[in-house]
Amino acid sequence: MMESSKDQRTPPRENATRVILGRLETSLMEILWADGESSVRQVFQRIDRPLAYTTVMTTLERLFKKGLLERRKSGRAFLYTPCLTRVQWEQCRAGNLISAFLAGPDQSREVLVSCLLDAVGQYDEPLLEELENKIRMKRRDLMRREKR
Repeated sequence: MMESSKDQRTPPRENATRVILGRLETSLMEILWADGESSVRQVFQRIDRPLAYTTVMTTLERLFKKGLLERRKSGRAFLYTPCLTRVQWEQCRAGNLISAFLAGPDQSREVLVSCLLDAVGQYDEPLLEELENKIRMKRRDLMRREKR
């Protein structure tokens, strides 16, 4: 008979989006985003490099304590699930980065915009057009709000 109970020590998710992940943590999160709820053993079997089982177990525990994973007990094992989807995680990270720049001095804002435009222009011209369209749409939205 499998016993199942939710671990009560799950930290709040909002702190999780401020965490910087190491290479191993990122690899484990990628596995969990792809597979969904998994035990340590299931994650361990998916690792693409030689690691000790206890290393995977400890790293999953750390990700749980950082608020990136939820876990529940099933028999003698814990089952881990990401708190955020990969897309949500990336949106939060990007938002935190941008917010940090915008909260700084005007010079930081100029650097952010300049680097963003240089990078997008260098790597992805269609994205540059999409960025222009989104800026136009945002300006229209702001103008409509001001008229109310």
